Amino acid sequence: MAYVNNIRMFVRVYELGSMSAAARDQRSSPAVASARISELEKHLGVRLFNRTTRSLQPTENGRIFYDGAKKVLESIDEAEAAVMDVTQNPRGTIFVSAPLGVGRRFIAPHVPAFKDIYPQIEVRLRLSDRVIDITAEGLDVAFHLGILDDSTLKVRLIADCPRVLCASPAYIARRGMPADGAALVSAGHDCLNLRFPGAKEFQWALQTLDGVRRYEISGPFESDDGDVLTGWALDGRGIVMKPVFEVAEHLRAGRLVEVAALTPPVQTQLSILSQHRRLKDPKVRLFTDFMAAHVRDAVRAAGNASSG
Repeated sequence: MAYVNNIRMFVRVYELGSMSAAARDQRSSPAVASARISELEKHLGVRLFNRTTRSLQPTENGRIFYDGAKKVLESIDEAEAAVMDVTQNPRGTIFVSAPLGVGRRFIAPHVPAFKDIYPQIEVRLRLSDRVIDITAEGLDVAFHLGILDDSTLKVRLIADCPRVLCASPAYIARRGMPADGAALVSAGHDCLNLRFPGAKEFQWALQTLDGVRRYEISGPFESDDGDVLTGWALDGRGIVMKPVFEVAEHLRAGRLVEVAALTPPVQTQLSILSQHRRLKDPKVRLFTDFMAAHVRDAVRAAGNASSG
């Protein structure tokens, strides 16, 4: 088993490009990660990484070994999953990611209930609004809020999610009520942007009488945390585009009001993404089935709250 653990550590070091990041991923220390790589290199008789104080790069032998090592680990995972499926005794660890707001509101609250039903399954939940690479980050499941481009991943739609442009009454009193997307641009309204490293140039896609149009908006504030943007909007700092379920309570209470209502945003989608082969694992199937049902109900209930 030690050799398999060495291979697993090597794969994570290769994928994450960092000894310390791989160690955290495997719940270990950088010293242990380094020792495992050294043991593997000694066993193979080759160097797998070129190490300096500032960088770690795979050697040619490392790149060759990675392809085979990845297949070995996948075969082991599939074999273990098949045994668990037959014995109906699912166990192991599921690595899950979700956007910050969605994760806090709808995913995290249901994880303990899932754990109560399947006590031998561990769930490691990571929350971030940045773009996630499921394969590179070794994830089993990723919740995605947005319209997907063509993808090789397995996509399971949870819910269609209407969005709204909104601002606080204080902001509207100071800057005026924009009627539509054109007014957002012409009046130079402060638009609160969700941006993160690697994000594409940001535009707001709004529905007009002539179809969907993209507006080049701007503003003095941006963040990679959607809840931070909501906080700024509540503080009167600008206009934010949010899924209705995230701001429904604020809309109902009057802390935020809809703006540019003549050109509402294009609705988005909440989906579960996974690699096709991961769905062969019974614990992953159980988790996605459980979360799809519970999260769908919770999202719809939250969205409906704005009119309640």
